[in-house]
Amino acid sequence: MQSIILFALVLGLLAIGIPVGISLGLSSILFITFFSHDSLTSVAISLFSAGEHYTLLAIPFFILASCFMSTGGVAKRLINFAIASVGHFQGGLAIASVMACMMFAALSGSSPATVVAIGTIAITGMRQVGYSKEFASGIICNAGTLGILIPPSIVMVVYAAATDVSVGRMFLAGVIPGLVAGLMLMSTIYIVAKVKNLPSEDWRGFGAIFDGAKEACWGLFLIAIIMGGIYGGVFTPTEAAVVAAVYSIFVALFIYRDMGPLKETPWVFADDSAESKIGFYGTSYAASFFIFWIMLAFFATANSETVTATERNLAGLVIAVVMAVVYILKQAKMAGFSTSTCFAGGMKIWSRNLSLLLRKFFPAIFGSDTRDTMLAGTKTTIMLMFIIANALLFAHTLSAERIPQMVTDWMMGVGFNWFTFLIAVNLLLLLGGQFMEPSGLLIIVAPVVFPIAMALGIDPIHLGIIMVVNMEIGMITPPIGLNLFVTSGITGMSLSRVVRAALPFVMVLMLFLVLVTYIPWISTFLPYAIMGPEIITK
Repeated sequence: MQSIILFALVLGLLAIGIPVGISLGLSSILFITFFSHDSLTSVAISLFSAGEHYTLLAIPFFILASCFMSTGGVAKRLINFAIASVGHFQGGLAIASVMACMMFAALSGSSPATVVAIGTIAITGMRQVGYSKEFASGIICNAGTLGILIPPSIVMVVYAAATDVSVGRMFLAGVIPGLVAGLMLMSTIYIVAKVKNLPSEDWRGFGAIFDGAKEACWGLFLIAIIMGGIYGGVFTPTEAAVVAAVYSIFVALFIYRDMGPLKETPWVFADDSAESKIGFYGTSYAASFFIFWIMLAFFATANSETVTATERNLAGLVIAVVMAVVYILKQAKMAGFSTSTCFAGGMKIWSRNLSLLLRKFFPAIFGSDTRDTMLAGTKTTIMLMFIIANALLFAHTLSAERIPQMVTDWMMGVGFNWFTFLIAVNLLLLLGGQFMEPSGLLIIVAPVVFPIAMALGIDPIHLGIIMVVNMEIGMITPPIGLNLFVTSGITGMSLSRVVRAALPFVMVLMLFLVLVTYIPWISTFLPYAIMGPEIITK
């Protein structure tokens, strides 16, 4: 009876239009005050614990990294790289848009951010070459959901915090499902393109792929920093989020220069001499390689007793110097320039840029663009953490009333097995995902279904991926699907038109959900192979 009262309070508050976070918190406080033997002090303790939860501390920093990586320049570079790689297939621009969403998902961890960053550019591009507005919008709306499946994912962090499982294992578990979902969407687009005779881009050659990768590499290297640092044992997922935020700020302000006082200031000017450009490009490629080498070698050998820091740095330096010398010698010979002239000219460009970086460092760090981006990240963090804090309070109320245990006993008593239980979980999450924000829904549902799953022998990491995929689909189903509203906002289409546009591709994700639900190794292969199975001790 008490459980019915608690859920009736939540649904009643939601029905009269009270926001989700307030509904969860207020219903919990009212229930504890009038119907429970629990003390009101538990409210303060639960809300305070949300702010000091170590795993949840990763969320503000991943959001901050996402905000700086969401600048137009990063998205444009990813799209150009994707077009160079797969644009020559029929329907190539649409396929490239999915590929760009997959790459940006690995940088942002957020579905709405992926839709905004990639969709703003890709939908316009698809319209210009003859795709319908509905087709382009449906692709981006669905592909954007990969933002919470491909690691690093904020929703995975929330699940790990709610169930005390490893964030590292959850991130690994999302890699193969994310690739499978992306490939399924790409395959569907290719089939539709063949049927409708959609256009393809010209094959630009491997040189274009290399150039695209070169432009996008500083953004994509964030993936290596996060995943390599975690699985190399260098830092925890929370510390990885901090490193990702700092790296994103540095790349956006000083490498890509998409914001701040260096915006529109290129590294190389059009009037720089040809020999200076050769020298600069050769040394910059070598410097970039050396930086990447230092980081990756550190992740790979940080715990090694046989390889020292001096040895790995010296090896990287030798390779970088050889790269620079070979490039400059080859290009100088082809252009008929002196090698020393090219090198000296390159040093002049380096001197100009380093001087500029030193003079503009503090104005960039404390400038208006940086403040605005941090303010946007702070607003998102406050909104999300408010929902999470109140959801944790609601979850505490459920636990205090032993509702998860009662549900477990009932389901086991009526003969649920793992197969039928997963059907029930999917139906519950698909329904709830239509009305609630993913993080809040996960914190409420996970403590209820987790003990049942453990009793039935379901792997906790597998369960987590199933829940995340359901949250994906919830992002694109009315009436509260956030990606639908974001897509409507950037395209100017009505919500009903966006829903109709997204529906065919939702069916693809529903098929993907069935595969993930009943083929566990899709989720568990990588975490088992690298970190071993998750051990539940409680």
